[in-house]
Amino acid sequence: MLAFKSNIRKIMEEKKLTTRSVAEQAGISKQTLLTARTDEGIAECRLSTLGKIGSALGVKTKRLYEETDGKEEE
Repeated sequence: MLAFKSNIRKIMEEKKLTTRSVAEQAGISKQTLLTARTDEGIAECRLSTLGKIGSALGVKTKRLYEETDGKEEE
């Protein structure tokens, strides 16, 4: 089963950005951003929302997530 891993939290930490600042810059709610920061949530995000988050973070949209095979890493 295909699954996704969110890199948003990691990118935000690297750039020392807050949830509030990124959400405001992206024009989305804090709750939407908090959801996108989770592995389960990013799979449900619209591409347009991911594009806004990527722009706010200064990265390409494809950097926001990784595709995984859905198996738990040991």
